[in-house]
Amino acid sequence: MSLFIALWIMIPAYVPNSAAAVFGGGKPIDGGRNWKDGRRIFGEGKTWRGLFGGILSGIAAGILLIAIGYYAGFTIHTFLSVVLLATGALLGDLVKSFFKRRLDKKRGEEWLIADQYDLVAGSLLLVLIFNYNWAVINLTLPVLLWIIIITPLLHRGANIIGYLIGVKDVPW
Repeated sequence: MSLFIALWIMIPAYVPNSAAAVFGGGKPIDGGRNWKDGRRIFGEGKTWRGLFGGILSGIAAGILLIAIGYYAGFTIHTFLSVVLLATGALLGDLVKSFFKRRLDKKRGEEWLIADQYDLVAGSLLLVLIFNYNWAVINLTLPVLLWIIIITPLLHRGANIIGYLIGVKDVPW
């Protein structure tokens, strides 16, 4: 049951990364500007369309989960939890991209662990800060362990699919 709950909780956080790749393109969030180290702040791959398209997709997935849960007789998500998870996932990705640029890693270059857990760190941190009671009730130790186990597997699978359908340049 903890595996199911972990998946159910994290869907609004898992959807935005893939959706951002689909909706991405256009103006980069950093406007092409460099940080004081001379490197791009986030890079070409982080665009406003991708950010908003990803967040809105995660929220839409979460609203669907709320509706399904309502009719099935169980509730885990609230609108606030969904918004925080979806937004936090892509904010975590942005923070990771900032540090990736500082380490002179190129766009698409693999950064093990950080690439897989940036969305988890961002989404759970945002929920802990702004919806602490929800987090304490729902993010039990077994659920957190499942999130840690399934995230890299789902991340790799989604990236391979994205690569195969042409929305990602690399399969990681």
